[in-house]
Amino acid sequence: MNLIVLQHAEVEHPGIFSDFFEQDGFRLHTVELDQGESLPELDPFDVMVVMGGPQDVWQEDEYPWFRPEKEAIRKFVTEMQRPYLGICLGHQLLADALGGKVVPGKIPEVGVMPVAKTEDGRTDQVVANLSSPLQVLQWHGAEVTELPPGGTVLVSSDACRIQALRVGKNAYGFQFHVEVTSRTVTDWAAIPEYARALERAMGPDGMAQLGSQVSNELPNFSRNARILYDGLKKVWIE
Repeated sequence: MNLIVLQHAEVEHPGIFSDFFEQDGFRLHTVELDQGESLPELDPFDVMVVMGGPQDVWQEDEYPWFRPEKEAIRKFVTEMQRPYLGICLGHQLLADALGGKVVPGKIPEVGVMPVAKTEDGRTDQVVANLSSPLQVLQWHGAEVTELPPGGTVLVSSDACRIQALRVGKNAYGFQFHVEVTSRTVTDWAAIPEYARALERAMGPDGMAQLGSQVSNELPNFSRNARILYDGLKKVWIE
């Protein structure tokens, strides 16, 4: 399979999913949008994967490449009807590009926190095998507050109702981070916007606290990532 991966920060890549892609022999074409790389023609790609980043979906003037990126997402999901996976900002971009609403969150979520499946999530072929409630890594200040047409909420939390969504049959977005590796906290804390959010949420020793939390949960994060990936792969090869 040919996958196109859209990135908004070099260190915010598919993480553990890169290992899964390599194991299955999938071919990746990565576009680093924040570094000025251009989107290619979409026809050769079977799946679109859109990662997180420190930007917000409404910052189209500051980041003009958001406009063609959103158009590419709309085309890939609605016209071409091909599978999509969005994580954090990629989740928000899916909602925004297809007619949903993304706003600053009332309560920014940073840390290892619980989420739970909705009734729809319990029967969804990608999410159903996850335990519920589930501990996940959160690191975001914006959230999806209105679904796009055809959207379904699969996972929720008290602070953020739309933690995971599906649009149609094969477009999935996850607000929480499913791609976590042992390097995630260290790499992301080097991004100034993320470092400030971490300090506001957890204090001056936030990096050490979060690093310890993630280290303790890493085996579970890895297992859950594999569960999600196996479910996604079934959708991708249908």
